[in-house]
Amino acid sequence: MGACLYGANIQANGIRQHYLRYGGKGQPLLLIPGITSPAITWGFVAEALAERFDVHVLDVRGRGLSETGPHLAYDLDSYAADAAAVIAGLELKECIVLGHSMGARIALRLGHNAPANIARMVLVDPPVSGPGRREYPAKLPWYVESIRQSLKGMSAEEMRAFCPTWTQEQLQLRAEWLHTCDEAAVVETFERFHTEDVHQDVPHIPCLALLMVAMRGGVILPEDEEELKSLSGQITVAHVPDAGHMIPWDNFDGFIQTVMNFMRPAG
Repeated sequence: MGACLYGANIQANGIRQHYLRYGGKGQPLLLIPGITSPAITWGFVAEALAERFDVHVLDVRGRGLSETGPHLAYDLDSYAADAAAVIAGLELKECIVLGHSMGARIALRLGHNAPANIARMVLVDPPVSGPGRREYPAKLPWYVESIRQSLKGMSAEEMRAFCPTWTQEQLQLRAEWLHTCDEAAVVETFERFHTEDVHQDVPHIPCLALLMVAMRGGVILPEDEEELKSLSGQITVAHVPDAGHMIPWDNFDGFIQTVMNFMRPAG
């Protein structure tokens, strides 16, 4: 497995952005986590991907060790500009962008607004909610209640009430780091899941893109797959069995294998 080399901060898009680097060799890969997932909680995935890629896991603004606070905007354009500035600032040439959930929505906007240096995209179970569309199946109180509890100090066992299928190690890490997710940032982002339209970004996907669908997630339905494929000929769909929305937590091997299969050279 590719160990974590270091964590670092970069001034990019006018804010401090923190990232963790794993492996250090191969094609660069920028991993953008979901709405309440600091970079470190994706470490077990980054270690496996670092066997082949130079992995950088981003603490999205308002989470982890990146800049946070009410002075920041938490909209898709700002998030995408952050990612574009990190890719430029770290000189990640021919970069693979892998985004999960919120991170996949950010990747779609990034591909639309700043396609330079993006070689491939992996869109992991992106919320397809938006104006006039069905709601994202997760509920806001689940996030808010767990964040508020974490601010006071939270054990792995207390976190189990929110994530009952997770391992002890995964629960421990989430309990330790969830307090770094700013509640206001999370609430605004969740609300924007329903007011910001990522379908407008799909026709502008600049490269081959994998849409990874959790078979037990309920986030992406068959009709959503068909709509997204109709909007872009760049999209390949892969289904991961035995997995809810947090795919690597439920079916780690299936997740890694799906990514590696997509990244295999053609021919």
